[in-house]
Amino acid sequence: MKFTRNALIFRGHLDAAPFASVLMLLVIFLMGGSLVYTPGVRLQLPVADDLSGTDKPSVSVAVDKNGRLYFENQGIEEADLRSRLRDIARKSRQPLTLLVHADKDTTHETIVHLAILARDAGIPEAFLATMPRPIVGAAQPPLP
Repeated sequence: MKFTRNALIFRGHLDAAPFASVLMLLVIFLMGGSLVYTPGVRLQLPVADDLSGTDKPSVSVAVDKNGRLYFENQGIEEADLRSRLRDIARKSRQPLTLLVHADKDTTHETIVHLAILARDAGIPEAFLATMPRPIVGAAQPPLP
């Protein structure tokens, strides 16, 4: 059985209007996407190099520049944080480490107070989270 062909190869010139309309929609979507609110807390961590980390299980707490505390992606009061950390420390089989994600404008007093709060809850160590320095140029291989 032979099927007849109804399609012909297009040999005319392309119209620019459909391409321009698709391009305009793409620009609108990209610009509109940048205006959408992203939920979360804006933190600017301090920048440092060659700091030691930990291989122990850790618990993360964030502190913004106004001193508000955040635990498990939610705002929390100090008394509630103390009880939550105490419960987590009791349930853990290994000693825990507190990882403090503090904004670079957070006062030293707030960070020390948070470390003392964790120590009283049964978490003996506290580390300050930092960002690595940006790489200035591409790494050059050593010459032989």
